[in-house]
Amino acid sequence: MTLRMRVAWMLLGVPAPVVAQSATDWPNLQRYRDANAALPAPAAGENRVVFMGNSITEGWQKYFGDQFRGKPYVNRGIGGQTTPQMLVRFRQDVIALKPKVVVILAGTNDIAGNTGPSTIEMIEDNLAGMTELAMAHRIRVVLCSVLPVFDYPWRPGLEPAPKIVALNAWMRRYADSTGNGYVDFHGAMADARQGMRAELATDGVHPNEAGYRVMAPLVERGIAAALLLTTRDARQRE
Repeated sequence: MTLRMRVAWMLLGVPAPVVAQSATDWPNLQRYRDANAALPAPAAGENRVVFMGNSITEGWQKYFGDQFRGKPYVNRGIGGQTTPQMLVRFRQDVIALKPKVVVILAGTNDIAGNTGPSTIEMIEDNLAGMTELAMAHRIRVVLCSVLPVFDYPWRPGLEPAPKIVALNAWMRRYADSTGNGYVDFHGAMADARQGMRAELATDGVHPNEAGYRVMAPLVERGIAAALLLTTRDARQRE
């Protein structure tokens, strides 16, 4: 990100998105390595859920205590990340934690080009890869729609809205075809331009507290449905 872009973000009064990569740790495996090691295995009967995502997921953490009080939810969002980075760290930051459900909220930074040009098909492949890994380890998946964006402040002019709509349509179909869940944040948060409703974000991309208040009950319904399927699966294996 150029200095000019960072200055523009400062003038908006919000932190610039951090592209989480380095020459030696492109997927940022070190970010949660110690936290993962310190996290105990799920207790008997614990409905652990891992949230995998980018800055939108990472920024949600400060509201977890109020919105998901007492729930064993683990946040593994990293600001600026794209789906290929998440796919690389999926085993460490999701599978190894042995959740019953994983919530995946990803794809907007791919469309913004944070780690280089990316087609919709490339994003779909990475989301499918994470889903297949989870399913292979008996982890139910809740795929979340990409949030509405009319323009990215750090990459203006990309016209992301129709790409996001197309990706979300695929995601809904894919979730149905694999027996997994889909949460439509986009439909609840979009304005007439298919951008974010102004009262839900300060920059048109990242939700504020009001935005997360819209998202919380929607994802809770998705998690509850996934946990019911997890219980059914366990009974079928008995």
